Amino acid sequence: MKAGLNAVAAIVAVVIVALGATIFTVDQRQYAIVFQLGEVRDVIAEPGLYFKWPLIQNVRYFDKRILTLDSAEPERFITSEKKNVLVDSYVKWKIVDPRLYYVSVAGDETRAKTRLSQTVNAGLREEFGKRTVHDVVSGERDKIMEQMRAKADLDARKIGVQIVDVRVKRVDFPTEVSESVYRRMEAERKRVANELRSEGSAEAEKIRADADKQREVIVAEAYRDAQKMKGEGDAKAAATYAQAFNQNPEFYSFYRSLEAYRASFKSKNDVIVVEPNSDFFKYMKSVGRGSEKSGK
Repeated sequence: MKAGLNAVAAIVAVVIVALGATIFTVDQRQYAIVFQLGEVRDVIAEPGLYFKWPLIQNVRYFDKRILTLDSAEPERFITSEKKNVLVDSYVKWKIVDPRLYYVSVAGDETRAKTRLSQTVNAGLREEFGKRTVHDVVSGERDKIMEQMRAKADLDARKIGVQIVDVRVKRVDFPTEVSESVYRRMEAERKRVANELRSEGSAEAEKIRADADKQREVIVAEAYRDAQKMKGEGDAKAAATYAQAFNQNPEFYSFYRSLEAYRASFKSKNDVIVVEPNSDFFKYMKSVGRGSEKSGK
């Protein structure tokens, strides 16, 4: 009984091993190439469960997804102006013909990347050599990328690969050129700043001069109006004095003398030297006599 169970177990194990060697699966992200005695027998692009002959057939898988080829170091190119630029780029690519891909590069991704890198660099060198720095930096950058993608795709199709996109991440000047450019840019910015400062100073002087002019005009007009009002006031005062004088000359003279006394003796320290019989004391003397007469 035990021997029979061992035999069944052995048969089951053999069947499992045989099925394992016969059945294989293909993921939706993969291509599968079935080889028979080293030669390509079939190419499978659809995902699912498949069978192969054990021992005489084997399977290799290749990525169906979009892959990235990113340059490790920026490449040095020369523009039409004979100026060096450092270009950092990347390529998006994918396998579209697994059979041709295997035949061309033996299914080696490293060899495929080397071939694509050489193709893209040669195309970029040619395109950059036709254009100026301004064109490659901003002016015709998109156009360069599209033309470069089309050219690189033509060559990549020969190895079963499609170039999906070619992009330039960055375009820089070499260090020695960058320093010169930065110094020139700095000088230009300083020149512009000095021009703006000069224009600002001139505008400030213009505003100050206009403000001074307006101040002088306002002060002059105010002085003119003040003098006019003062003159009108003096005229009215003189008319009032004249009217008072005409009505009572004696009282007017007396009132004016009092004002003169008040103005002359504002404080205790005021001193005035006049002759005793001066007309200045006319009303003082008269008041004194009037008092004596009224006392008698």
